[in-house]
Amino acid sequence: MKMPIFLFLAMIGLSACDQVGQKLGLEDPAKKEARTEQEAKAVGSACRQSGRAIEDCYSIYSWLPKAGIYAGWREMDEYMRENKLETIAPQLPPPEGPGSKKKKKAQEAPAETETKSDAKAEPEKKAEAH
Repeated sequence: MKMPIFLFLAMIGLSACDQVGQKLGLEDPAKKEARTEQEAKAVGSACRQSGRAIEDCYSIYSWLPKAGIYAGWREMDEYMRENKLETIAPQLPPPEGPGSKKKKKAQEAPAETETKSDAKAEPEKKAEAH
């Protein structure tokens, strides 16, 4: 009697492993690799269409696999040559990599302190001028 209940509970518990892993942020390495490969191909083709050099794409999107970026860039290059399409100039600056936000904040911090000290100095000068 206890054995069928235990087996039933074990089957229910094991069937929810994907859902539990998804909620915990765990991802199957094969699925993640396939997803990043497709993202890299899309980024590579967008870089080619915007006229960006392949080396620039590698440095901007360093977290994506280079092989995927190159494959997408090459496919878009062939497509654009066959259909005689011109490059489209990007309207926005390139996105920053995942680690560059921390560096940017560190560089902005000294600039903010200088402006605060300048702001304090200006009212003192105004007080002296009167």
